Amino acid sequence: MPVTDPQRTYWLEHAWLGDHVEPGVAVDVADGRIRAVRTETDTPPPGAEILRGLTLPGLANAHSHAFHRALRGTVQVGSGTFWTWREVMYSVADRLTPDTYYALARAVYAEMALAGVSTVGEFHYVHHAPGGTPYADPNVMGEALIEAAADAGVRITLLDTCYLSAGFGRPPTARQLRFSDRTAEDWAARCSVLKERDHARIGAAVHSVRAVPAEQLATVAGWAAQRRAPLHVHLSEQTAENDACQEAHGCSPARLLADHGVLGPRTTGVHNTHLTDDDIALIGGSGTGTCMCPTTERDLADGIGPATALQQAGSPLSLGSDSHAVIDLLGEARAMELNERLRTRTRGHWTVTALLRAATADGHTALGWDDTGAIEAGLRADLTTVALDSVRTAGPLPRLGAETAVFAATAADVRHTVVDGRHVVRDGAHTLVPDVPDALARAVAALRA
Repeated sequence: MPVTDPQRTYWLEHAWLGDHVEPGVAVDVADGRIRAVRTETDTPPPGAEILRGLTLPGLANAHSHAFHRALRGTVQVGSGTFWTWREVMYSVADRLTPDTYYALARAVYAEMALAGVSTVGEFHYVHHAPGGTPYADPNVMGEALIEAAADAGVRITLLDTCYLSAGFGRPPTARQLRFSDRTAEDWAARCSVLKERDHARIGAAVHSVRAVPAEQLATVAGWAAQRRAPLHVHLSEQTAENDACQEAHGCSPARLLADHGVLGPRTTGVHNTHLTDDDIALIGGSGTGTCMCPTTERDLADGIGPATALQQAGSPLSLGSDSHAVIDLLGEARAMELNERLRTRTRGHWTVTALLRAATADGHTALGWDDTGAIEAGLRADLTTVALDSVRTAGPLPRLGAETAVFAATAADVRHTVVDGRHVVRDGAHTLVPDVPDALARAVAALRA
């Protein structure tokens, strides 16, 4: 990742300042942080970089599986369920090497930067060689992802994932062996070697209650608690998982996680789709976050999770692009509201302020970066500028730019992305990866070869 420039000024034609659009805002940046936010600057200061459109804080993609990007266009049609989709996904995982994973992830993270993302949470479980044999460097796959993020100009939280079994009481299948460290203690020993750096933090993940035996959940939770690291978990994405957990343990997945110390303010449940009222109370009452991935949840026919009830119960919301059927955090924010309208047949469940907070500040907090997510002095200088003159966004008054961004704009309308004060995307072009479509095409082709 490029070293931050020591000092510069950005002039924002329109800026989202937490609850309103402000015209003419100068943002002074030094060493990657915002030093001052000056409003009522009708004209750009001399030497300022001009960002025309609406500038938001950098977006946080709180849930990513980078290698799933290779599935785009191949699994969106035809019949089946999550479980049949999973078999196709495993066939891609089978072919990953450290080199091909780096190339694909670099291209995927560059695509995210083009969509305005400044930080990604990578839910990483492809740890070993096919068959489960560790590489000479047992973290080479995770290191490839960290390097890919740096070279794409974004920050990463590597959510190193514990994945030990194929289901309750079942050993991993042949295809799952490369995910498994055999025990949670072995998982902890391996990922303890991973080092944080300026652009990368190390978190933990429980893949799911079916993939980590109940008696080993506390080991993962304890590892994260000791380091005050974020802890994520796929939770109740499928009713089959709920039924199997009830049969194996006599309780729901949320109750099982609560009983073994997994839930809490540094934990985020991903999907949280099929929950009981008691589950919602457990998640919200513990301060556990919820990462909604509406596009993937639709694509995989998972269902619509009770996001409003979760937030009302005390669960902060974040957003992710998950399987990368589409990478568009503005679209995910819009989909969360529109899905709820379909489910309830009423409108207006979240304000634009709340939706943008899920895509920015709360997403970054879920990934362990609590010093960004707003255009405020002292925070990291992460900026995402959305055009207000495209065929999707032209027409509304600029003061309605936030509404336009959430309910009409797409990733294609992102003109600039600034990460830690450096221009990673300028005028719609990536400054570090010259041809992102070509990089994606080459990376996917290498996996298909």
